[in-house]
Amino acid sequence: MFGRRLDSSSKSFSKGHGKASKSSSSFSRDSGVSKRRHEPRHRRPTTASTAAATEDTLMSNNPTSAIVTLVVGAEQRLFAAHEDVLCSSSAFFLNALRSSYPESATKRISLADEEPVIFSSVLEYLYKGDYFPRLKYNKRRNSWELESTTDEEGGAAAAAGRVESTVYHRGVDGDLLKDTVIYCAAQRYGLEELKKLALRKQGLQSGIQCSTILASARYAYANTPDNDSKLRAHYLALIIRSRGTFKRSGTMQLEMYNGGTQLFFDLFVALCNHVDDISSAQSTPRSNRHLW
Repeated sequence: MFGRRLDSSSKSFSKGHGKASKSSSSFSRDSGVSKRRHEPRHRRPTTASTAAATEDTLMSNNPTSAIVTLVVGAEQRLFAAHEDVLCSSSAFFLNALRSSYPESATKRISLADEEPVIFSSVLEYLYKGDYFPRLKYNKRRNSWELESTTDEEGGAAAAAGRVESTVYHRGVDGDLLKDTVIYCAAQRYGLEELKKLALRKQGLQSGIQCSTILASARYAYANTPDNDSKLRAHYLALIIRSRGTFKRSGTMQLEMYNGGTQLFFDLFVALCNHVDDISSAQSTPRSNRHLW
């Protein structure tokens, strides 16, 4: 698995820790949501990261399997992966190869709507069981963390100082949370364990701008089926927990005015349930030990 053009300066992957920078007073420590208003900007699309393993390392995992060429994104970035690695994990790739090249020695799959940086992470997961930044368990704190917060040897992630939690997405012409886009890609490819991993990693992020959260939530609703509620529920809970920030957000007001998604009705229902739970807790006696 490798892209033929790797960007040596790619630090566009998820932010590797769940704490906001101490020097930034614009982050909400309780909710992990940035209070800064988002200013529109145009950026060049992010390319695949050199955090992905080298060709020799990846190819050694299954040297006898046929090689599949994958053409990814509008830029037609080329990736290569073993057929067995792709097809043993994903019915999507198995069906794509069977329908397009049933007997051909040259195997090629086109993924025109995929972002190369996202597909690089998907391939890294298929070979290694994780993607950069990796998930690590901190025994001392008894909690899960991302590798850039626990890299004591000063690796590439630590040297970067801060790993971005967002990626530029051509489809929305803006930034989205990387783990959300990976979750949706895993949904398309039928990779249930990758969905669980991406959701857990996203829960470790903090200091994200309201506009990015709302754009990512809208993307999640547009790219997951109605019966897959885990990622949607994550965003609903996040907005409710951070309601003090979102109710003052001009972006939130504009998004609700524009509508066009089930997100805000679900948010309304979740808020009603939240209020009902609070009311029920307040009206229920804390103890009946004084009752005879």
